[in-house]
Amino acid sequence: MKEKTHPEYKETTISCVCGETIHTRSTRQGIHVDICSKCHPFFTGKQKLVDSAGRVEKFTKRYAGKKKAVKEESVEEAPKAEAPEGEKTE
Repeated sequence: MKEKTHPEYKETTISCVCGETIHTRSTRQGIHVDICSKCHPFFTGKQKLVDSAGRVEKFTKRYAGKKKAVKEESVEEAPKAEAPEGEKTE
C-alpha cells in the first residue's frame, strides 16, 4: 500500500444541540450537528419545530398577487373560438 494516501482516522466527538454527545472515529475533529437520532422526530415520534418560521407566509405573500393577475390576463387574451365549418352560430 502507498504511504500517505489515506487520511488519519482519529477518535472524535459528535455534539448535538440537544446535548447528546457521541464518541466515534472520523477524519474530522469536533463535529457539531443540529439534529441527532435522540431528538429527530422520525426516531422520537414527537413533532419538533425547526427554524423555518415564516417560509410559507413569505411565499404566499410574494406570489399571492401574481396568481390572480395571471388568471385575469389569460381570460382577456384568450382568442374567441370559431365555429367549425358547417355549423351555424347565432
